[in-house]
Amino acid sequence: MSEAESRPAEVPGVRETANRLRMAIGAFKRRIQEVTTVDELTNPQLTALSRLDRLGPMTISDLARREQITPQAMGATIASLEELGLVSRSPDATDRRRSTLSLTPDGEVAVHSGRNAVVDKVTAVLQDSFADADIETLSAAAPLIERLAELL
Repeated sequence: MSEAESRPAEVPGVRETANRLRMAIGAFKRRIQEVTTVDELTNPQLTALSRLDRLGPMTISDLARREQITPQAMGATIASLEELGLVSRSPDATDRRRSTLSLTPDGEVAVHSGRNAVVDKVTAVLQDSFADADIETLSAAAPLIERLAELL
């Protein structure tokens, strides 16, 4: 059996869906950058805090792997969060050479406070411009988009 014969047939519209997702997510990211204020947490900072909140303590390497960035880039983000008192380090239980990151009480407040202008703006737009069924569809699609991002 040839390689072409062993591959499953492409579902109609997959390429178009991939392109539409690329364009929509790109536009969404650009708009979010416009909404972000100078004194609020950056997207990388918020993402790191959210991951630690949802998945629990982990190392910089684990966090960087999940975000598909270098440990050095994640290290810079974590250093800024440590300076703000939102993340703390403790020796890893299995390997004392590594540190485990966790949220501080202030970090938990930052994640759950809703003080993020981007989340506030998206919430307002959803409430003002989308039907309940549309919001439910977006809510159902969010885990799929997260999974897609993890698999890329």
